[in-house]
Amino acid sequence: MTPHLTAAETAAYLARVGAAAPEAPTATALASLHRAHLLSVPFENLDISLGRPILLERDALLDKVVRSRRGGYCYELNGLFALLLRSLGYAVDLVSARVATAEGSLTADFDHLALVVSGGHLDGPVLADVGFGDAFIEPLRLLDGEQRAEPGKDVGLARDGEDWHYRERRAGGEWHAQYVFSPTPHPLADFEARNVWQQTSPDSHFTRSRVASRLTPTGRVTLSGDRLITTTHGRRHEEHQGGEDAVTAALAEHFGLVLQ
Repeated sequence: MTPHLTAAETAAYLARVGAAAPEAPTATALASLHRAHLLSVPFENLDISLGRPILLERDALLDKVVRSRRGGYCYELNGLFALLLRSLGYAVDLVSARVATAEGSLTADFDHLALVVSGGHLDGPVLADVGFGDAFIEPLRLLDGEQRAEPGKDVGLARDGEDWHYRERRAGGEWHAQYVFSPTPHPLADFEARNVWQQTSPDSHFTRSRVASRLTPTGRVTLSGDRLITTTHGRRHEEHQGGEDAVTAALAEHFGLVLQ
């Protein structure tokens, strides 16, 4: 995959997320781009239920996310975001993460794709991730013990040998790892086998239910199956969508998703 976007592609991508081109590759600019992406581009797996293959090819990613104004899941969203950041002067490594399960184990390597961003005017490497759904809103410095309060939770990083744990803590609770990653860089092609597994295996949670989720200025909105879940300033409201026409309308209204 070509490691950069053209000037026209970069401009179109920035317009898609409603962001201006930064004057320099700074930490502040990266945080702004990260937040803008989460507000504008939903995490979603709708192609799987529609029987459409998810392709990790440069033009396919641009067509889907930028030109067709769709979302995607980690391989698509972080894979494409990496191209944007490189085009803006950052250095970006694609890293493999294993996701923590409810049973306390970890999924297989390459189950999640995250980004380690460096270079530019950054003081040191940071973890960026616009493809994990409800995770952190702005990048986290790659420092053992790094933590920050975000709406509804604390987010942070802890190092364990060569591995790093992205973890969260709810009010009054304990830290829980969400995923574990190694900083070893990989090409996007290394994630292809797991990408196929995610969209075809009955053991993949992506084949079991459709989902779309997007950060909002006041919380988050999520469609899970036929349930629309809206969180506003910490207050949760859930509404059943009565039929496919209602689901289609909710996708357009809350996520800007119009499926062709």
